Amino acid sequence: MSSSVRAELVCFESSCRARFPITEVLYNCPQCGGLIEATYSGPRPSGAELRGLFRQRRLNNAPLDASGVWRYRELFPFLDDYAHVVTLREGCTPLLDSPIAAQYGGLDRLAFKHQGFNPTGSFKDNGMTAGASQARRLGMKRVACVSTGNTSASMAAYAAAAGLEALIFLPRGNISFGKLAQALEYGARTLEVEANFDQILALVRVLAARLGIYLLNSMNPFRVEGQKTIVFEMLDQRDWQAPDWIVLPGGNLGNTSAFGKALREACELGLIDKLPRIAVIQAAGAAPFHEMFVHGGEFKAVTNPETLATAIRIGDPVSWPKALHEVRSCNGTVEKVTEQEIADAKAMIGRAGIGCEPASAATLAGIRKLTAAGVIARNADVVAALTGNVLKDPDYIYKYHTGKLEAPDGVKLQSTFGNKSIVVPNDPDRIAALLQ
Repeated sequence: MSSSVRAELVCFESSCRARFPITEVLYNCPQCGGLIEATYSGPRPSGAELRGLFRQRRLNNAPLDASGVWRYRELFPFLDDYAHVVTLREGCTPLLDSPIAAQYGGLDRLAFKHQGFNPTGSFKDNGMTAGASQARRLGMKRVACVSTGNTSASMAAYAAAAGLEALIFLPRGNISFGKLAQALEYGARTLEVEANFDQILALVRVLAARLGIYLLNSMNPFRVEGQKTIVFEMLDQRDWQAPDWIVLPGGNLGNTSAFGKALREACELGLIDKLPRIAVIQAAGAAPFHEMFVHGGEFKAVTNPETLATAIRIGDPVSWPKALHEVRSCNGTVEKVTEQEIADAKAMIGRAGIGCEPASAATLAGIRKLTAAGVIARNADVVAALTGNVLKDPDYIYKYHTGKLEAPDGVKLQSTFGNKSIVVPNDPDRIAALLQ
């Protein structure tokens, strides 16, 4: 970190804004209970200088520059020594145009920023490299998270790379085996708790404070700093031309917080000249943020969130105050979609040759609703985030295409775009007749 840049932890609440050293282990403000964020002050290069620097680094094979996160380190300069960095060459994920998905969503064009191309197959790697690096900087020995899948896979990998012990707490029976397998393979100690995500998070926060364990869920402010780079890299890939809309799924809302913070900071530094609007899409069975945004009033958690999109099955998202600020700051919106809408959108993303996990498909399902309602114009310039790899939840895919997928309430979903395999005899004449 440049000696002229000052990094601090600051309470997010506007009525408090208490400040703390960057090396404090804080997830909430000890004075008011608000969320914590990292802030930076002091001179930094101009937008033009930064754009040139980032482009030059694409040609460099040094570990920091080869990372699609640490390549943008001037935009989150919280480390005093980059020897602490734990990297698996995360980021560097593609921006994929998809005419098929655009047509389904009611748009002239649509691009997907596909985070499923990360080392462990999800966007969590962007934040985890930053969180794990801060853990090393603080001299931590153990890290922990509560996870329905992707966070556990990512944390386990980065903890292993950093030489840290990983402790994973997950809701028993509510995780994709594809994601659980990753955590087991990377050597994490995994505990299945008979409670839901939100209940387990409260439990783990108590354990972390008692046992000196560093918590790497999305309320960790350094996770947000790393996840900002999803937006920075996307803008870099577009030659710093900001889109009209960025659409992303909403679970714990850490990405919403990170995306909004990244866009505001990019504007302030002169990297972009306009602020895109953000649309957050939640599953109907786990949509407390949507309910508050649309109907107003106090935030009310969903006690028993239900959706097959396990990555966003969260009823009490800890980052909702930050997310609300970011969506309102950019005149954005929040939508919710049904299980059928998610499943069909996922199938269409597959038909485009791209593929994604169920939670990711909420973006296209939401776009389809928002264009139909006239909120997003047909000719709008839209980028949608796909948060996870298609192989994260293979059971979901098989059941959808074979007509066996059921919503959490037991209602069988329609296999609208099903692609069921066909059993054939070992007979070339009969197979030829079938194929003709």
